[in-house]
Amino acid sequence: MELRDDTIVLRSWRMDDAPAVVAACQDPALSHWIPWIPSPYSREDAETFLQGCLDSGDERLPFAIADVRTGALLGSIEMRLDTQRVRGHIGYWVAEPARGRGICTRALRLLAIWGHESLELQRLELITDPANVASQRVAEKVGFVREGVLRCHLRHPDGRVRDSVMFSLLPGEVR
Repeated sequence: MELRDDTIVLRSWRMDDAPAVVAACQDPALSHWIPWIPSPYSREDAETFLQGCLDSGDERLPFAIADVRTGALLGSIEMRLDTQRVRGHIGYWVAEPARGRGICTRALRLLAIWGHESLELQRLELITDPANVASQRVAEKVGFVREGVLRCHLRHPDGRVRDSVMFSLLPGEVR
């Protein structure tokens, strides 16, 4: 399945995405903000990630974000569904060369519309690090509402458990 607009396509992952994933995940900003991305990031890490995406079940919906014209990998966006299939939790990253162009906002909007309209989800949510202002701006541009801080929420590679900011989006709130 694919979701697209005139700039990007959200598509299934492929094993031949491994070199682009390895290249994108060398960026220290990704492992800083997303604690489960290893640093340094190896080909084996990419293959494990991609195989997990390919083997994902109905509760995990991973997509590659690609340029609609060139097919170049721009990032990743994923939605995990709760067991009752009423709530989706979204995570995303964008490769450094693609940042600042609205790519993540477009991807999040496409996924949010699909989640509400096609999957009939009643609540979408995402979390960001309190200092990750860029990710928070993406969420707010799409209509997500900041709900509050989840204290001592995620363990990061430096060993510290850091806070997260919770955002949510209900049907009819997508901008």
